[in-house]
Amino acid sequence: MLVDSHVHLDDERFDKDREKLIERFEKDGISYVLHAAYDLQSSVKAVNASEKFEQIYASVGYHPHDAKDVTEESLQIIRSLTKKSKVVAIGEIGLDYHYDHSPKDIQKKWFIEQIRMAKELDMPYIVHDREAHGDIYNIMKTEKYSGTRGILHCYSGNVELAREFIKMGFLISLAGPITFSNARKTKEVAKEIPLEHLLIETDSPYLTPAPFRGKRNEPSYVRYVAQEIASIKEVSFESVAKATTDNFKRLFKIT
Repeated sequence: MLVDSHVHLDDERFDKDREKLIERFEKDGISYVLHAAYDLQSSVKAVNASEKFEQIYASVGYHPHDAKDVTEESLQIIRSLTKKSKVVAIGEIGLDYHYDHSPKDIQKKWFIEQIRMAKELDMPYIVHDREAHGDIYNIMKTEKYSGTRGILHCYSGNVELAREFIKMGFLISLAGPITFSNARKTKEVAKEIPLEHLLIETDSPYLTPAPFRGKRNEPSYVRYVAQEIASIKEVSFESVAKATTDNFKRLFKIT
């Protein structure tokens, strides 16, 4: 069985067949998915999905694109949602310097505040890092706490930086881009980072793997990420599936 450590099932592209897709998880070999949030509304939807469907767990938080919309009041609501039984992480949080949806100083402010919330709650957090490797690393290192843990979602950095994040207690999650022919850096990460530090994800409906590129991504396509990692490492598909499932369950304390 496989896990998908990062999905956005509340996206409108799933409106026509969301429940059918979820009901197909077992047939598709998916044991667990993490429904990642990006703002207050999506946090509520992620929690609701986790309460309705056995295979779904939730994270709650504000994506850097939406940092401009965060208030102290909305962050308190996010905090209250963490009391729900299947909320297992804060996220996705971080920095995104590719787009200009929120000013950098505002992104940094709320990234730090959400890390501190994770610290106070003793929860893992899920990091979005796009073209902000240096600031992400420096903030995470500064805000490191005892028991720090989480995920570098859809990792796009190099091997050396991945090793530094692993030292902090983080797992490196690889997504559909690893199947792209020009993904040299990501393939190197897959080769060099041991399986006990890796996760797999789709980030669906985004980042569709090569066989379906240009179409909507969905959790069942996580097997193509696992297959690519297995090929790169010259190990069995089953070993990648087992290791990444075990890593997911260990991080989120799922028994």
